[in-house]
Amino acid sequence: MNKDLNNKEYMSTLISLKERIKLAQYKSYSAVNSEMILAYLDIGKTISEKTKTGWGSSVIKQLSVDLQAEFVGVKGFSERNLRLMRFIYEETSNDIIWQQAVAKLHWGHSILIFSKIKDREERNFYLQKAKKEAWSRSILQQKIEQDLFNQQKRFQNNFRNTLSQQDKANYSLQFKDEYDLSFLNLSDHHSEKELENAIVHNITRMLGQFGSDYAFMGQQFRLELDDKEYFIDLLFYHRRLKCMVAIELKVNEFKPEYSQQLNWYLHLLDRTVKYSDDKPSIGILLCKSKSKLTVEYALEIVNRPMGVATYSYTELPEDIAKNLPDEEQFRRIFDH
Repeated sequence: MNKDLNNKEYMSTLISLKERIKLAQYKSYSAVNSEMILAYLDIGKTISEKTKTGWGSSVIKQLSVDLQAEFVGVKGFSERNLRLMRFIYEETSNDIIWQQAVAKLHWGHSILIFSKIKDREERNFYLQKAKKEAWSRSILQQKIEQDLFNQQKRFQNNFRNTLSQQDKANYSLQFKDEYDLSFLNLSDHHSEKELENAIVHNITRMLGQFGSDYAFMGQQFRLELDDKEYFIDLLFYHRRLKCMVAIELKVNEFKPEYSQQLNWYLHLLDRTVKYSDDKPSIGILLCKSKSKLTVEYALEIVNRPMGVATYSYTELPEDIAKNLPDEEQFRRIFDH
């Protein structure tokens, strides 16, 4: 036994932690992963408190050896992981919402978020998105590398003036400032109709870009008033937000009149299509490019929830494009 250890105190702590882990193992059979994560946070709390009362680094090493000897074949009790348990506990100890979010994620997700990201707001963003979207660890890592947090912060919208404070926060999580549509396999120069048709033809992949809560309602969705017809390029229903999402496609730079046109469509949607228990419809203008200042001014005079995003597009080389999964293959992958 290491000389830094007080044998009686250490053995008492070790026995307590063993019992805590056994209880977590039992409960985890019926509670997925949450109980084990709570055990990890308890272990982190114990190590944090003991370290502050004089335990040296060698104690954590000894604790790892003893726990692994007790729970043979169970991963998670390496010295590195014990230190991570302490780290994540200390990072979340003053925020019960964070601890609840961590308890509902796989442990690897929390390690990735807390080790890669220091900013509090950004951490919370990925904790909530990973939980709501049920991201795998590899997808979470990809989203962090793509800087999704700052992409969505840059997303220009008028939500502050058209939505409640709670709805504003929920809506802002669902959109980003730029979408990569290279998978559509169009030529670099394409029309709005070609773009629209390609999106519909590849709707499963497009939903992968937008998010799992979107349900497709139609292409060129027809609205009618006073014997006149109006057509929304693409209409979706967002299951989490409980509202329709109208998307207008523009293969050129944003113009202020686009927002006025979409504002009218949203007004008609809410007056003629929306159910009484639906929330106000939201509009997204997806443009090839935009002037942020022009968008900012244009949205000031729009009274319906709306945002303006851009899309990037690179024509894929033919030898690469031909090896991509077709729609049916992608659907099977997506559904799996």
